[in-house]
Amino acid sequence: MNELDQFWSVELTRLIENARRSGRADVVDYLELRAQNDAIREVGIRWLIESLIAISAASNRGTASVEIFREEPHRFDIFKATMAGTRVKFQQGVRCLSVEAGWTRTPGDGFMRGGALAAARIKHLGMPKMGVELGLLMQDDEPLWHEFVEGKHGQAFTLQHLNSHFSTFLG
Repeated sequence: MNELDQFWSVELTRLIENARRSGRADVVDYLELRAQNDAIREVGIRWLIESLIAISAASNRGTASVEIFREEPHRFDIFKATMAGTRVKFQQGVRCLSVEAGWTRTPGDGFMRGGALAAARIKHLGMPKMGVELGLLMQDDEPLWHEFVEGKHGQAFTLQHLNSHFSTFLG
């Protein structure tokens, strides 16, 4: 969690307590839902990024020698909105795989489409058709990444899919 996310978490807790003291149950409900959704978003993004880092670490125990670069905070446009979150780049020589993940934070960023809580993009440098856009959806009370095509959600995106993207990256 970066400094801005930590600040927001503390501020949200303060706002919830102020609303409780003021008897504003409607505001409390909204802010608690927002905090719960933010926690789900963080878990989903952490799974996506840490899974790819673990896959990279396993390949580095062999002969891969993949370098990892993390950029946080990072902003990117996807689904006609601006996301704030994280970008991680995996580099091996001239090959590069990147994953961007985040969600809209302010009204000016737009809104999350297709019922997604968060959005992500996996890109392969020089191979644009190999990339994928993802949305984090709740399914059976669990957050699960799904492929998004033209803003509509499709199949679930699993660890097997991440391994496939990393294999493509390694060539």
